[in-house]
Order: sequence, then structure tokens, then C-alpha cells
Amino acid sequence: MPFRRIRERRRRERVAFDLYAAVVEAARRPEFYTGLGVPDSVDGRFDLIVLHAHLAMRRLVGVPGEEAKALSQALFDLMFADMDHNLREMGVSDLGVGNKVKDMAKAFFGRAAAYDHALAADEAALRAALERNLYGTVAATPQHVAGMAAYVRRQLAHVEHQDAVALLEGRLDFAPVDDPRAEV
Repeated sequence: MPFRRIRERRRRERVAFDLYAAVVEAARRPEFYTGLGVPDSVDGRFDLIVLHAHLAMRRLVGVPGEEAKALSQALFDLMFADMDHNLREMGVSDLGVGNKVKDMAKAFFGRAAAYDHALAADEAALRAALERNLYGTVAATPQHVAGMAAYVRRQLAHVEHQDAVALLEGRLDFAPVDDPRAEV
């Protein structure tokens, strides 16, 4: 019995790793920085990871059963273990890492709540949430914010239509980013 739980935990961690890899890959797409005005900074990259992780976790919440709930938690845990590791790589002192990670977790929950509220409301609410969070350190153009809001709505629909079984096996994909520069 204990070995089965260990195997299940290890399998869940592998699946969470695959989901997290998809989140990070989506957040690193250059179109966000070159075409949609997201700041190419630690804050901008963090906020894009938060946005994509939130979409993945939101989808997991919609999957019935305890496994989806446990997988969502494993994804969250892995994301913040990675944040911890990255802070240390960036030279943050061991004493400061814990507080920084706590602040980042609070930021994640605040942004997730803001995005959930905005997605349930209207386009103006979503744009305001994106301006406040994703573009919080820069003055974004209305075109950038509108493009990002359209992207979030497309991604939400795309992720929500993905097969639950595939998701529980770690298969998640995000739709391409429309680069507004391509239309010029």
C-alpha cells in the first residue's frame, strides 16, 4: 500500500512537470514581448507564467474527481518550487527566498481571483485586470491590452475544450499567439 502511494505521487509529479513545461513554453513565446507589449522582464515573464498556469488549473478544476484536484495542487507546488530555484539562481539570498516566494504565491492568488472575476464579467473588466497585473510595470497601449484580452479569451476556450483524460496524462497545448505586427 505505501509503495502504491509513492508510485502515484511520482506519476502525478511527472504529469505536473509535463503540464508545467507546456505552461512555461507558452509563456515564453516571443510574440508576447514583441507584438503584445508584455515587458520582457522578470515581472513580465512571471505574470505570463501565472496567466497560463491559471488557465491550466482552471481547466483542472472543471475535471471531476480527486486526481484532477491533486494534479492542480502538484502543478502549483512545482511552479513555486521552480520559482524558488530561479530566485536562488538569480542570486537572491537564502534568507530572502522564502519571503519572495510567499509574495509570489500571494500575487498568484490575487491575479487568479482578478482573472476569474474579469472572465465572468465583461471585456472592460478583463482589460482592466490585464492592465493592472500583466502590464502593471509598463504603460500598455490600448491595442496591446485588447490583443491580450482577445488572446486570453481564445486560450480559455481552447484549454476548456481539451480532453480531460489527456490533461490528466499531462498533455496540454495552448493555441498560437496572434502577433498584431503581422497585420501591419
